[in-house]
Amino acid sequence: MIVYADTSSLLKIYIGERHSEDVRAWVAAADCLATSRVAYPETAAALARRQRCGDLPASAVRSVLRDLARRWAELMVIDLSEIRAGGLAVRHGLRGFDAVHLAAALTVRTAAGGDAVAFSSFDAALNRAAAREGLIVLEPGT
Repeated sequence: MIVYADTSSLLKIYIGERHSEDVRAWVAAADCLATSRVAYPETAAALARRQRCGDLPASAVRSVLRDLARRWAELMVIDLSEIRAGGLAVRHGLRGFDAVHLAAALTVRTAAGGDAVAFSSFDAALNRAAAREGLIVLEPGT
């Protein structure tokens, strides 16, 4: 099984948050972890925002980014499919990077074959769109 993680899920691997243990368990059980190329800058931006808000110290941000950079080569990183993402944004009313993540997950599914991909996100609209596109959507507690 390949687990596709959007940025909200990817963050939970590195930062202890609600449902982090679920995501870590899904990743541990997966044969491969996939994400979009945009996940790295999105993760960096989310961490920087949390640092500015006082939720994370700078040392934690540096540590997470260092760990993610080290692991990045081990991930199945999917390039941007801008035309497909644009169509998904219109069809499902998604924000731009959410549509990019969905397009990337669908690309993985096509390459891997049907039920071999499970989708992990903590964005309700993105999960609904993923389910409508026929992806297996992981839910906390499963």
